[in-house]
Amino acid sequence: MNHWLKESAIGLLGSLNAYPARSTSPEHVRSLIRRLRPVQAPGGLVRMGAAGDGGYLLPDDLEGVAACFSPGVSTVSDFERSCADRGMRCFLADRSVEGPASSHPLFSFERRHVGAVTDAGTMTLDDWVGRSGVGPGSDLLLQMDIEGAEYETLIAASQGLLRRCRVVIVEFHGLQDLWNKPWFDLASRAFDRLLRDHACVHIHANNCYPAFRSRGLHVPCVAEFTFLRRDRFGGASPSPVITLPHPLDRDNTDAPPVVLGPEWFGHSAT
Repeated sequence: MNHWLKESAIGLLGSLNAYPARSTSPEHVRSLIRRLRPVQAPGGLVRMGAAGDGGYLLPDDLEGVAACFSPGVSTVSDFERSCADRGMRCFLADRSVEGPASSHPLFSFERRHVGAVTDAGTMTLDDWVGRSGVGPGSDLLLQMDIEGAEYETLIAASQGLLRRCRVVIVEFHGLQDLWNKPWFDLASRAFDRLLRDHACVHIHANNCYPAFRSRGLHVPCVAEFTFLRRDRFGGASPSPVITLPHPLDRDNTDAPPVVLGPEWFGHSAT
């Protein structure tokens, strides 16, 4: 876990008191949470990757997905290997490591970060996918754990590229700062980009840090969100997820679990 997350969480209350005009209204935070409440994925969810950190829940709807794009490699490549074992080409990127933790004939690694621009050490999702050689009409899987750069990366991505992603899994960081209005405006734009063509089907709170409790809401500092493209629901109106965590969820660390409050799922009026 990045040091800035801890510092941000510790200092947030003081920041809210010092700059009350810049805090987000509770209703705006509640409204965003309501839009992110997960719905039931057709066919249910499967777990891929590691048994703990580095494993994710995603819809059992991967047949025909041509490639996985996975920025944020770190020291675990179990998820990407699971994708490659299903026949997907896997494109990995991370400037902080020399390469993936394991090798596979379908792996392609690039030692760069992803972000809002393309330069010597960074690339946008569009530029990365565009030169990958993956057919322009094929479905993709996007899985990102990039320590806070997910917001700028999603905002910079074209809607056409995001629409190609049948499944999107993102670990969102700094969620406790949704109470800071400038940060909320940035984060909500990133979520809006995904929600335009996708629905959330799962949320798992990472227990690397306790949830931040404020104004009647429990907001995890870090959480893994899984999205499924709306056309995969077959025109049906999906039912809400009525309980979390999912039986296949596993804690990321040995710290106490972080359990999402009822405002995050079901038909809660909050």
